Amino acid sequence: MKISIVICTYNRAQYIGHTLDCLAANAIDGIGEVLLIDNNSTDATADICHRFAEAHPSFPFRYVVETAQGLSHARNRGLAEAAGEWVVFLDDDAFVTADYVARLSGHIGRQPAMEAFGGRIDPLYESGAEPAWMSPWAYSWVSAINLGDAIRPMSGKTFPIGANMGVRRDLALAVGGFNTQLGRSGKNTMAGEEKDFFNRIRERGGRILYLPDVRVQHCIPPSRTTLDFIARLGDGVGASERYRTKNIGQCAYFKRMAGEAVKWAATLLLWARYAIVGQRIKGSALVKFRWHVTKKLIIEN
Repeated sequence: MKISIVICTYNRAQYIGHTLDCLAANAIDGIGEVLLIDNNSTDATADICHRFAEAHPSFPFRYVVETAQGLSHARNRGLAEAAGEWVVFLDDDAFVTADYVARLSGHIGRQPAMEAFGGRIDPLYESGAEPAWMSPWAYSWVSAINLGDAIRPMSGKTFPIGANMGVRRDLALAVGGFNTQLGRSGKNTMAGEEKDFFNRIRERGGRILYLPDVRVQHCIPPSRTTLDFIARLGDGVGASERYRTKNIGQCAYFKRMAGEAVKWAATLLLWARYAIVGQRIKGSALVKFRWHVTKKLIIEN
């Protein structure tokens, strides 16, 4: 069973070298190929990738440039280029464990009905400390996920996160790949492409599992721990959800708005709980995020 590992990158030269070195520490016979999709980087990314290839001549590494700007374009290019039966997507600042490929290969062999997966993602804060506003309900804001130590289906509102996820290539192509109207593009924080993608997989009956021992550390710079980042993230989520649900139909949009009202009720209860125990900043962060999501759900621009 060949695995194609796809890393999409845009101006992340400070991380990409270590990302590739972590992959190179894995057993080479378990990797079908590693594809680096450079989405128009203007920094030293290309030089770092070429030096990596020269330093590891036997490593199955390929550098590809995708000129259409946007994460979804880059991921779709990875799907088109991949030769493996499975395509694994990693962020350019996600650092795999040395047994990552071996553990994933084992799961693929033992779980023949699995058609997609999400792995565990642990945040690695560059500042050395978790932000004061962090709470279990904000974990996904830093693209982290920990659903425990047991393999379990990912269903309902639980989806794989792009820093560590994979899918059978034929299924990914059958559902049309990633929606290029969604997803990050440059500094734009538009989101929702992963939720949209896995929703289409679920509609086809695809079985998605959470694999707790297929782990990465995801680097979180100080810029992603500010309250301003929470606001921009909320704007991106709200805008993407408005586009996604309206693209399905007006009924889906109204259902999403009804769900937003429920989320507001839960958010205000959490705010009160945190205020009572003297952790108001955690509750205030949740309110700030929800406000920006709702605003962009209602207002198009």
